[in-house]
Amino acid sequence: MTLAELIAQARTALDTAIATRQQEQDALMALRSDENLTEDAVTAQVARRDAADQEVTRRQEALAGLEAEQEREEELAQLQARTVPAANRAPAYDRVHRVGAEERTYRPDQDRRGAMFERDVAAAFLGDYEARDRLARHMAEERTERGDQLQRAVGTGAFAGLVVPQYLTDMYAPAAQANRPFADAMRRHDLPAQGMQVNISRVTTGSQVDNQATENTNVAEQDMDDTNLAIPVQTAAGQQTISRQSVERGAGVEAVVMDDLFRRYNTNLDNKVINQATTGLRHVATAVTYTDADPTAAEVYPKVIEGLAGVEATMLDMASGDNIAVMHSRRWYWMQNAMGSTWPLITQPNIVAQTLGANYATAYGRGVRGILPNGTPVIVDNNIATNLGAGTNEDEIYLVDRQECHLWEDPDAPMYIRAEQAKAASLGVLLVVYGYFAYTHQRYPHAHKISGTGLITPAYTGV
Repeated sequence: MTLAELIAQARTALDTAIATRQQEQDALMALRSDENLTEDAVTAQVARRDAADQEVTRRQEALAGLEAEQEREEELAQLQARTVPAANRAPAYDRVHRVGAEERTYRPDQDRRGAMFERDVAAAFLGDYEARDRLARHMAEERTERGDQLQRAVGTGAFAGLVVPQYLTDMYAPAAQANRPFADAMRRHDLPAQGMQVNISRVTTGSQVDNQATENTNVAEQDMDDTNLAIPVQTAAGQQTISRQSVERGAGVEAVVMDDLFRRYNTNLDNKVINQATTGLRHVATAVTYTDADPTAAEVYPKVIEGLAGVEATMLDMASGDNIAVMHSRRWYWMQNAMGSTWPLITQPNIVAQTLGANYATAYGRGVRGILPNGTPVIVDNNIATNLGAGTNEDEIYLVDRQECHLWEDPDAPMYIRAEQAKAASLGVLLVVYGYFAYTHQRYPHAHKISGTGLITPAYTGV
C-alpha cells in the first residue's frame, strides 16, 4: 500500500471518528433534555462522548504523522531531482582557469556533423547525467547567443521521437470489484488445519421440565437428541499467465496482476456466502414479502422490523442482539432519499429524537455505513443480486444476527503460487491465487429477508 493510500485511509477513519463523536454529543444533548434524566445515564453518555473524542484525537494525530511523512518524502524527491552525483558536477566557477570566454560545448570545428550532440540526446534519454549537463549548458549558450531566434522555436509535436510519453504506473486504475463487505462483518474463525468438512452438533430435541403431578410421582423426562450440521470446506482459486518479458521489462506488472487476483478472490468468497445455491444467505433466509407497485422507504421499513422480529423469535435466548441489515448500495441510497414528517413513537438507542436513522458517511467496504431508525447497523454489499423476481429487476434486504453468520478461513488466505517452470517453454510465469473457506448461516436457521416487487429498481423521488 502506498503512502497516499494510507493517508486516504486515515482521512476516512478520521471522518468516521468525527461522525461518531458528533452522534455521541447529539445523544448527550437529547438525554439532557429528557425529563426522566438520571445522573448515571448522563455520566455513562459523557464517558462514551469522551471516548469518541479521544478516538478523533488519535485518528487526527495518525493522519498528521502520515501527512508529515509524505511532505518530507516530496521534499526529498524534489531535492534529489535538483542534485546530481558529485563526480558528475561541473567545477565551481571560481575553481577553473578562464581566459577570455569559455568554449562552446559543441564546436563545429570538432564535430562537423553533430554526432556528439546526437549521442548526448540519446544518452540523456537513457539517464546519463553528464549528457544532460552538456545539453543544459548548450541550451544556455544558445539562449545567450541566439535568444531572439529561439523565441520562434517549434513545439514538442515536432520532436515526436524525442518527447516520450510517460506512464504513471503508480496511479494505475485496478478493475473495480464488489469485494467482501458482508464477509468481513461475519463472525470469523480460523479454519482447522486438516479436513475438507467441519461439523457442528445442533441440539434438535431438548429436555423437558414440568411441575410434578403429586409427591413421589415421576417428573417430566425427554431424551435429548442432536443433528450433525456438516459444512463443506470449499476451495476458491484463480490464475493468470504473464510473459517473462512483462515481468522483467515492465514496471510493477506482477504486483498489479496479484492485486487483481486477490481482490477477485475476496469478491468470489463474499458472493458465495450470499448467493451460493442451497447454503448462501439468499437461499436460507425466510422471506418477508413486500409487494407494491409504487414502493416507498416508509413502507419498506415496517417490513424490516418484521424481519428483525422473526430473527429474534427464532433465536430466543440465544440471540446476541448484534443484528445487522445487509443491502445493495442502490437500496441504501434509496432509503436515504426518503423525506418525511413523522417519527417513530418509541425512541431508540443512539438515535437522536426526530431522526429516521443515520448515515455514517463511511466509504464502501469500510464497515457499517449507517443505522436504521431502530438502531440496526447497515452493511452495504453490491454482491447482492439485482436481477431477482419475475421482472428480473429486484434486490433483497437481509436481516441476520451477525454472531450466527459463521465464516472459517485460513489465517494466511488467500495464498499464491508463482511457477516459472510450468510455462518455461513459452517464457511465461504462472501466478495462482487460492484459499480454503467454509461458512454457514444455519447453526440457528434465523436469517430473514425482505423480497418482492416493492424492491424493484428504485426511483429516487424523495419518498
